[in-house]
Amino acid sequence: MKDEHAATQGACPFRGTRIGGATGSEPQLDHWWPNRLKVELLHQDPVQANPFGAHHDYAEAFSKIDYDALKADIRSFLTSSVDWWPSDYGHYGPQMIRMAWHSAGTYRIADGRGGAGQGMQRFAPINSWWDNGNTDKSRRLLWPIKQKYGEGISWADLMVLTGNVALEIMGLKTFGYGAGRIDAWEADRATYWGPEGWNGKRPSEAPSGPLEGHPNQMVTRDIRWEGDVEEDYYDLENPLAASHQSLIYVDPEGPNGNGNPIDSARDIRETFARMAMNDEETVALIAGGHAFGKSHGMVTPDKIGPAPEGAPMSAMGMGWKNPEGPGFAQYTMTNGIEGSWTPEPTRWDNDYLTNLFAFEWEKTESPAGAVQWKPKDPGAPKTPDAHVDGQMNELMMMTSDIALKEDPAYRAICEKFLNDFDYFSDAFARAWYKLTHRDMGPKVRYMGPEVASEDLPWQDPIPALDHPVVDASDIEALKRKCLDTGLGVPALVSAAWSSAANYRDSDKRGGANGARVRLWPQNGWEVNRPAELSKVLDALETIQSEFNGTASGGKRISMADLIVLAGCAAVEKAAKDGGIDVEVPFVPGRMDASQEWTDETFEWLKPVSDGFRNYHNEQVGYNVAPEQIFLDRAMLLKLTAPEWTALSGGMKVLDQNWDGSKHGLFTDRPGVLSNDFFQVLTSPEYEWEPHDDREMMFNLKARASGETAFTATRCDLVFGANAQLRQVAEVYGANDGNERLVRDFVKAWHKVMMLDRFDAKEEREKVMSVC
Repeated sequence: MKDEHAATQGACPFRGTRIGGATGSEPQLDHWWPNRLKVELLHQDPVQANPFGAHHDYAEAFSKIDYDALKADIRSFLTSSVDWWPSDYGHYGPQMIRMAWHSAGTYRIADGRGGAGQGMQRFAPINSWWDNGNTDKSRRLLWPIKQKYGEGISWADLMVLTGNVALEIMGLKTFGYGAGRIDAWEADRATYWGPEGWNGKRPSEAPSGPLEGHPNQMVTRDIRWEGDVEEDYYDLENPLAASHQSLIYVDPEGPNGNGNPIDSARDIRETFARMAMNDEETVALIAGGHAFGKSHGMVTPDKIGPAPEGAPMSAMGMGWKNPEGPGFAQYTMTNGIEGSWTPEPTRWDNDYLTNLFAFEWEKTESPAGAVQWKPKDPGAPKTPDAHVDGQMNELMMMTSDIALKEDPAYRAICEKFLNDFDYFSDAFARAWYKLTHRDMGPKVRYMGPEVASEDLPWQDPIPALDHPVVDASDIEALKRKCLDTGLGVPALVSAAWSSAANYRDSDKRGGANGARVRLWPQNGWEVNRPAELSKVLDALETIQSEFNGTASGGKRISMADLIVLAGCAAVEKAAKDGGIDVEVPFVPGRMDASQEWTDETFEWLKPVSDGFRNYHNEQVGYNVAPEQIFLDRAMLLKLTAPEWTALSGGMKVLDQNWDGSKHGLFTDRPGVLSNDFFQVLTSPEYEWEPHDDREMMFNLKARASGETAFTATRCDLVFGANAQLRQVAEVYGANDGNERLVRDFVKAWHKVMMLDRFDAKEEREKVMSVC
């Protein structure tokens, strides 16, 4: 009986002799179905996780702090020392440069993920990579400053700013600093960091207990490489950039610790290029960064305790406990290499390059057993010990340093820097600025008094708005002119989508603003239907020329605006042809970029797979199914599961396949915005027959007749096959779902068109909050 149940009597509801594991300790979905589509990744870092709430305005909070006072506090801290983690040489500057560098250095150009933009160094797995050893101490040392300024400075901004101030206080004239990085509030569950276990082991070798994450646990790098660094052919798996899991760039001892500088140079060139750096920027960063501080390797890694994520509760979020001596100062262990590169490790100078080229270097070992190099000449200058007064030590170089001397291209750059210290100083300052701001997107997002005035190609500059924009009557007239071109709904929709949908929120690149769809390389991407696109652009340029030549009051319309407006007009027509009148929102104010200011790295925004248009480049080697890449594209567009579903079904009936095929075109009225896709997808009157065992293509056959009615790809069928997506698809496929689909499609369409409108902050945020 109910009144006899223990839970109703105030008794303990857990009956028996022991209580089971806490929620989350049981096997998870990924354990049982490792290949399932993780749709929940679209809803990462929810507002519920943010203690500041949904409407917190970081820009406003930042504007209220005393920026000069903040920098003064940082300067004071840098030249201090605390007992629980004393500073090397009485200066925390080098340590803070490393923290900032490693926060930003996870960036990779292939998908724009990583970087300093959200302060992800605070969370797993990055906080426990062995290459980030002891960055937990750096952040904890900064807590008093973060505590003082609270919401006025994000962790992401504070880490980079501290690195900048460290450079300044040690003598470098920095290029500038822009705030505007907004903290994440949970670990990143979406970024693919490699096929290894997150601490560097192969999945089959990953331990079941605490993860320690030390160099001695690493397996060879071959699992993410094809070919061999010692052979003519080698290639790193996309979208990865680091040479090995748990590293920021490369193994400083050489590939697999082999101590070979030429092999190291090959790894350096590949990894830095994948992090958007050319050879000169690469040398500048390495030579500039190694002008400061020291490396730590006084204790063998097998003695060091687990990384933060595997540490006991009593460690309070800090890991790598060192049992030797006090566990720090002259006993510190970080990457296993011990020593400094220069005689004055807290001063900006050219001694790193001077020493590298002035002496011959021989291979040796650190106290921790790591490969490093020392000068052959006993008369080489010494470097002071970081903690023992009066003790002088030998200089040190890593294999990755010797690589700069032995690689011919790197050597030439080093020699240029050696002969012109001012040029080197400027090159390092610019490279550092790029490193720490690369994932922030357009400069309009930067905040603070030290934003560099110079526009840089990697920022994808767009001219500032310099004319009155079109009003409501102009917009309606221009819509009619676009539709009167006779180009048709599919062509106009395709042009607008091609312009906007290469946006990726990871590094805020791409999008419709700038109309780079007119320019190389985007105008030639096969996924954008270039022949059709060219016709659309020609017609719209004629409309633009006529309007700009006759409009009153100085009003003009850019091609960036007109391409989007034409797409909006086409969507409205497609909805009306289906019986629903709807107004597609349009916010003018975009400007047109130039070819000169379109960085060559823009080619990396080209999709290798795009499920919205059933594009899947089979020439690329894939390790994952197309729908997994499709999910990734939806994440980069900041779509929710309903938005992704609505856009996908709508794009199919609007005849948007890249090659003109009919896959997923589940309608007899292409070009009409309707829920036909979902009605067919969810109908039990059909069955799906794969073309082959790969299950990439399918025929839809009527059960009654056995005749093929439609064809489809995996990116079409996933909305019916995946349990979570099917629930959404059924809402749109219901008899009352047509109008809901149209209106949800319009909202999601407008969201995509506005993703890069950081110049129209209020309108953009309104769209983001509604969608």
